[in-house]
Amino acid sequence: MKLSMKWLSDYVKTELSSREYAEAMTMSGSMVEGFEVEGSELSGVVVGRVLSVERHPNADSLVICSIDIGREEPVQIVTGATNVVPEAYVPVATDGSTLTGGVKIKKGKLRGEVSMGMLCSLGELGLPGHDFPHAIENGIFLLEGEYTPGQDIREAIGLNDTVMEFEITSNRPDCLSVIGLARETAATFDLPLELPQPVVKGGGGKLEDYLAVTVENATLCPRYTARAVTNVKIEPSPLWMRERLRASGVRPINNIVDITNYVMLEYGHPMHAFDLRHVAGNKLVVRNAQPDETIVTLDGTTRTLSPEMLVIADEKAPSAVAGIMGGEFSGVYEDTKTIIFEAACFEPVSVRTTSKKLGLRTESSGRFEKGLDPENCLPALQRACQLVELLGAGQVVDGIIDINNAPKWEVAVPLEPQWQNAHLGLSLSQEEMEKILRSLHFEIKDGVVYPPSFRRDVECKADLSEEIARIFGYNNIPTTIMRGLAQGKLTHEQKLERSICDALLGQGYSEIITYSFISPKYYDRIGLPADSPLRKSVVISNPLGEDTSVMRTTTIPSMLETLSRNYNNRNACARLYEIGTQYTPNGEGQLPNESKQVTLGQYGSNCDYFTLKGAVEVLLDTLNICNWDVEAVTDHPTFHPGRCARLSVNGEELGILGEIHPQVCETYGIGSRAYVANLDFDALARQSVCEKQYRPLPKFPASTRDLALVCAECVPVQSMEKAVKTAVGSLVEKVELFDVYRGKQVGEGKKSVAFNITLRAGDHTLTDEESDRAVKKLLRALEELGAELRG
Repeated sequence: MKLSMKWLSDYVKTELSSREYAEAMTMSGSMVEGFEVEGSELSGVVVGRVLSVERHPNADSLVICSIDIGREEPVQIVTGATNVVPEAYVPVATDGSTLTGGVKIKKGKLRGEVSMGMLCSLGELGLPGHDFPHAIENGIFLLEGEYTPGQDIREAIGLNDTVMEFEITSNRPDCLSVIGLARETAATFDLPLELPQPVVKGGGGKLEDYLAVTVENATLCPRYTARAVTNVKIEPSPLWMRERLRASGVRPINNIVDITNYVMLEYGHPMHAFDLRHVAGNKLVVRNAQPDETIVTLDGTTRTLSPEMLVIADEKAPSAVAGIMGGEFSGVYEDTKTIIFEAACFEPVSVRTTSKKLGLRTESSGRFEKGLDPENCLPALQRACQLVELLGAGQVVDGIIDINNAPKWEVAVPLEPQWQNAHLGLSLSQEEMEKILRSLHFEIKDGVVYPPSFRRDVECKADLSEEIARIFGYNNIPTTIMRGLAQGKLTHEQKLERSICDALLGQGYSEIITYSFISPKYYDRIGLPADSPLRKSVVISNPLGEDTSVMRTTTIPSMLETLSRNYNNRNACARLYEIGTQYTPNGEGQLPNESKQVTLGQYGSNCDYFTLKGAVEVLLDTLNICNWDVEAVTDHPTFHPGRCARLSVNGEELGILGEIHPQVCETYGIGSRAYVANLDFDALARQSVCEKQYRPLPKFPASTRDLALVCAECVPVQSMEKAVKTAVGSLVEKVELFDVYRGKQVGEGKKSVAFNITLRAGDHTLTDEESDRAVKKLLRALEELGAELRG
């Protein structure tokens, strides 16, 4: 919303600078995005009166003008313009002046004759032709009326306005108007507000002789008002109106169209003017469109309507799409003699839906879809008729059509100063609060606040708090510490997530974030079989495209996509992790189950299966997860059948890790071995212990034994470690593998496994006999696994 400060001064006077005004309005809730001073690029350009025009002695296409610019002596200017005549007032760029675009003007000679500047056209002043209809587009700009030579051209033609540009939120359509922003200005600066009521003299007959209106759908059109104007004279608007429209970003057209645009900007209520000649039967009907009914709108496009759309029709066909745009013959023409001014209120959702279906968004629809005040229809209509009489553009017919089906606006909100102060952290008195609310045109009776009809966004006590706070000044609210006994703290899951991030970042992994919606083709790329339950995804109803049409059931494809992108960007190695969400369908009509996954991915010369497994072990140790089991997996389609394992604790599966299958790597274009671990976040949360238990340093020495055992190749080393700990119990402090040997000496299909076993008692020093008994127990346990001491 662009606001002319000259226009604003009609309603409220403020002496602040533009910057001070912008900052204060922003702090009170009307955000100013910026401001611009019209004609700020122009300097040294003044009004000149042409004293004489003589032919150039050395050039047939040039003339020499003597110009009075308010100095003791006139100046001589040479020009090639053909429309300059004596006694005309013209803009003169004097020696040293600056024009639009930073063009500097200096005195010089043209064909031997001195020229002390330049006469300017509209383009050189940065003005469009429609702002001054009388001006010749490619000639010198001849000013209309009487001026004082030497007067600054910006002041003379009204090019010295300051324009504020506001960002208006969707809940404040009342501020999409000069009057609405004037109300906010008066409240912000505690200034008096002058809002005169429009007065129409009328006296041009009876409205019943010109028009009849019927509203068939009162729900979509709660209010419809109309007046007629006869003996219309179509001509350019006066300069003051064109100036204000230009400052507001609206192109002047003619006096009648400009009046409707002027009222829309001033009152925030869109209007329309119908040429009565094109209203069949002199009757307007507000109704729903017929199936497949068409209308040619003012932009010349034929549009097909549907029954839920609201139209303004005559006896034959639609004349306008309600609240959006008029029909081809509903406009104003040069020979128009009788017009109908319409000011109506339409249901916002209907306007928005119709606008979207037709692909037609206008200034009018943008306002109606935010919800306008039906009480504003009649003042806007009266203001338009008042301007018609002020401009001498026609004769207003007596009588008003006002079909009002809008429910009476009755909202009452109790004012509770104690609650408001507690809510805001203030200590205002009730009188101070009431003063603020009354400045915003709220009525207060017996401690109850009644918002005006144009403030339909105020519905509860919290809304009153916002009004009080923004006018009092958010920057004036004292800073206080939080009161109350409640103290914020991290949940177990939040602590866990931070611990996971710290553990992985500390090992050189970088965090990534990927999209939760993927393409169904991702499942093919990781080799999932056709009957895999992971292929049953939640399908997105309105996807951006096929590549983002389903919610992922596994985070592995997203990790592989990122590894592939890094590899193809020639990153020599990558270590990545993500704490992402996967979605499992939960029956038709039900929300899916969401579960977090911790996914690690890596490739490069320093990466192999054991580096990944080591990173996972560090992570489990960080989370205080002990006694976890590793089980080889040979049938997972995404992983290498010989380098994949499943992790579990106490029978609960934690996840899977391993080398990605070569075919999958080839599919993703990864030219080296890649490794991925996928862990269930919820399972980690259930098994982890956030707080570590303190263990004092041992007071007694340990006893160590090195044992080399021969066993079958298929016996897992971890099973042997667990057998040792189970057999000896609390005496075993540590079991550490330090060698694995395969060769002829141990036989085919067998391996030699060497452990360093540390034994320690917490209350005494172990004797040799106790250590020997413990070793015999663990050897018997290992024999049950087929392991025996190596000879």
